[in-house]
Formats: sequence, structure tokens, C-alpha cells
Amino acid sequence: MRKALPDPQIEARRRQPPPDTVDPAIEALVHDIIGKVADKWTMLILEALHEHGTLRFTQLGKAVGRISQKMLTQTVRQMERDGLVRRTVHPVIPPHVDYTLTPLGESLGAAFCGVWIWAETHHAEIEQARAAFAEREAASGTPAIPAPDILPPGTGRGPHPGPA
Repeated sequence: MRKALPDPQIEARRRQPPPDTVDPAIEALVHDIIGKVADKWTMLILEALHEHGTLRFTQLGKAVGRISQKMLTQTVRQMERDGLVRRTVHPVIPPHVDYTLTPLGESLGAAFCGVWIWAETHHAEIEQARAAFAEREAASGTPAIPAPDILPPGTGRGPHPGPA
């Protein structure tokens, strides 16, 4: 993942004490945006565009991996609606459409970079915790929770691109 530059507005806001009251319109917007960007596909599309820059539809789908064309279309359209992605249609035959992050999308990508770095840094601890949990569950006879579907490095997502 590219090195993220801090957003000066966000950094300035972090240094302020929390407000005594919250504007209901801001609170509603935050809940709406979190509900949209915190989903699996939005985060993976955001990460792919943040890392690779402008991508065509097919390239974006490959960078994300395991996403249907329908879901990719729905997600990039929602991201475009929210001002995170710019869709550029080139008037050629066959049609050529590019997707790139807007400055707003770049700032969100920079924020997400922290999540990626956290996950990368604490990967071994999480795996140890999961193994210990599975052992406790097995010892108690409680049915185990299935492990999440995580792709290993080199499968085309994250900072370890897969085979071309």
C-alpha cells in the first residue's frame, strides 16, 4: 500500500477535545458513510485504487479479486455518488472507462492505510488468539466458529500483488 499522507484537517481535529454536542446532521452523515465504506467491497476497491491509481473496470475487478461484475458496478457507482471515485468514460470503440479516487477518496484511502498497517503489524497476534480460541472451544466441546475467508499474500490483494 502506498505511504499515506496525513490529512491536515483530520490531524487538526484529532488535537481538539471532543465536542459537548453533536450536530444531528453530521451524526446521520457519519452513520451513513460508515455503513457504506465499512463494507468489504468498498474497502477493497478503495485500497486497490489508492495503491494502483487509475484502473479500468476489468483491472479494478482483478485487483479486488472474487467480486462479481454486478457487485463491482454497484459499489463503484455508490462510491462515485459519495464523491470518492471519479468515473471517466473515453469516447472510443469499444468503450473505455477509468476509475480513480477523488481527493476525498484519497483522504479516506490514507485513513484506511492505518487499518492495513495495523492488521499487517498484528497479524501474528491475531492468528495466535484465533488458535487459542479454537483450542478452548475444542476442549469445551463448543462448536468452533469458522475462520474468516482470508487470502494469503500474493493472491492479488494488498501490497503483495499476485501473478500478472
